[in-house]
Amino acid sequence: MCYHFHLLQDIENIKEPSRNKSVESTNEQLTLVNNTPPPEEAPKQYKKSGKMARSAGVVSTFTMMSRILGLIRDMVFAYVFGATAAADAFFVAFKIPNFLRRLFAEGAFAQAFVPVLSEYKVQRDKEAVKELVDAVAGTLGVTLLVVSGIAIAAAPWLIIPIAPGWYASDPGKLALAGDILRLTFPYLFLISMTAFAGSVLNSYGRFAVPAFTPILLNICLIAAALWASSLFDIPVMALGWGVMAAGLVQMLFQLPFLARIGLLPRPIFNTAHEGVRRILKLMTPALFGVSVSQINLLFDTILASFLMTGSVSWLYYSDRLVELPLGVIGIAIATVILPNLSRRHASQNQEDFARTLDWAVRMVLLIGIPSSLGLLLLAEPILVVLFEGGVFDDFTVMKSALSLRAYALGLLAFMLIKVLAPGYFARQDTKTPVKIGIKAMLLNMVFNLILIFPLAHVGLALATSLSAFFNAGLLYRGLRKAGVYQLQPGWPKFLLQLLLSSAVMLALLSALSQDTKVWLGWSGMQRTGYLTMLIGVAAGGYFSALWLTGFRRHELKV
Repeated sequence: MCYHFHLLQDIENIKEPSRNKSVESTNEQLTLVNNTPPPEEAPKQYKKSGKMARSAGVVSTFTMMSRILGLIRDMVFAYVFGATAAADAFFVAFKIPNFLRRLFAEGAFAQAFVPVLSEYKVQRDKEAVKELVDAVAGTLGVTLLVVSGIAIAAAPWLIIPIAPGWYASDPGKLALAGDILRLTFPYLFLISMTAFAGSVLNSYGRFAVPAFTPILLNICLIAAALWASSLFDIPVMALGWGVMAAGLVQMLFQLPFLARIGLLPRPIFNTAHEGVRRILKLMTPALFGVSVSQINLLFDTILASFLMTGSVSWLYYSDRLVELPLGVIGIAIATVILPNLSRRHASQNQEDFARTLDWAVRMVLLIGIPSSLGLLLLAEPILVVLFEGGVFDDFTVMKSALSLRAYALGLLAFMLIKVLAPGYFARQDTKTPVKIGIKAMLLNMVFNLILIFPLAHVGLALATSLSAFFNAGLLYRGLRKAGVYQLQPGWPKFLLQLLLSSAVMLALLSALSQDTKVWLGWSGMQRTGYLTMLIGVAAGGYFSALWLTGFRRHELKV
């Protein structure tokens, strides 16, 4: 993680790459042949590497801030609402617009829109780009408004297929979830338009603003839980209003930055626009591809609704902790490389395309492996420090820790999926990830049905992890088979360095770990201090071992 922070610079100072593609491509080919960049181009080559790392550093840093606030938000949720029926109702009601958000916004739409927008930037003038942005804003906006209106009217019925176990066992919880859904569903339109604006900014190298925006969601929800909840007869309803307010704040926040680059849209509903048609064509299979992971999560929720009360919440809290390293590293790197890969593909620079993918995979392994091991060994301590207290009791800690370990096993696979999939989307191939994703989804469902009986909610988390490795493996094999991803020199040494450094970290954590009963007996200050010490020692040992085995930061260059 120190690697990212060391490279952090203001992304607004990063200029657009040179458009002299023929000269750039020639010099890069010389670099490959001679294995040394031409003297006059060496600074430029290292600037490219630094630019990618700085961009990832910017996104990682703001994502880290957002995730930390997200953890604080979840600590507040755990203290105020715990793993109660009201908490279950909110998490299910918020899951539905989140599911569609990842389809319409961060998922299929972004994967189809960014490559087309990047191609327009490279091959057309600014006026054509502006027309594309206007048409996409209008078409996406109208579609989302229609979907949102239908969903608000049908809110009570939408909850039933998501949590069918409540229909007979707890109709009150089902009705509460329906009421909350009416408040949270407008978030779909607001956050999708926010994601649209963020995609435009990312394509123009303005990574900081979209990465900062999620912080506003956490601030709004923390305020709703701490202060607004006391104003409602049913306190959890405040969270529904907080979600709606957050969506509006996030959308309005990005508009001035779009205006600064001259791309503040004047929405026009125009499905006949050539760029819109291409995006829709790419989105259709991408919708199925992105929906695979989301369908898996919904399927988990459906099955969890038949388990004991609290199961949905246990899965939520453990999943949130896995989301921290996944967002900080996996999603941050994926956000940075998609526009970069799209430009490389548009300019037919396959050598840089392959190097960029290889850089992304190495970065994921560098941080993903210790993150996964840390969550496995420190599951209870982390949950005790962050959530234990108030309604979140010792029993909830124990149950959440079990599912956290199951999710942690798949963390590396979750990250690899995030950085391998752009290798397809940047080439405007949205069909292959769909086929792979459907196979992974079917496998996940089989694992769910097998593992839920002996392991209950833990089986659902473990099934997700196992199917994620299957998904990542097929994505990797497809890129290698197509010749798109070529392993760069130095992999055996790099893997050995990771293995030795991870062993050092495991040894340190094993030697210093304490029994869960000891953690529960400590005060809040003692818990926080000891966990901070453990993480510091583990990180210090890991990165020191990397350095002692010969790893240097400049080895990770694009």
